[in-house]
Amino acid sequence: MNLLSIICFILAGLIHLFIFALESLLWGKPFANKVFRLDELAAEQQKLFAFNQGFYNLFLALELFLGIFLVCSERATSAGIALSAFSAISMLAAAVVLLISAPHLKRAFIIQGLLPFMGLTSLAISFFK
Repeated sequence: MNLLSIICFILAGLIHLFIFALESLLWGKPFANKVFRLDELAAEQQKLFAFNQGFYNLFLALELFLGIFLVCSERATSAGIALSAFSAISMLAAAVVLLISAPHLKRAFIIQGLLPFMGLTSLAISFFK
């Protein structure tokens, strides 16, 4: 795995950790409500969904970090690449689903999907060199 892929994947993982914090730990607080453009009633109605969704983002980030660790420690490089790529593909696929289901959330699509896309593209290019 090349350095650009690792950097993109780490940044994507950090974004997903931040999303986890917003959705599972800070949901209903003024900052999270502002980020998601929600009033208190809407935040309360969506609390359970957001809590669950936040953990989904946490697990994607942890999978990505574990894959990068395996690659960088040279203990299970192939498994680490596969785990990192699968996690990044899942992040990108979720971003595409978001865009298809809510086209007005293009900014969220870019935030969620751009770094996994860049990391995967860099990884794919490195295999063909």
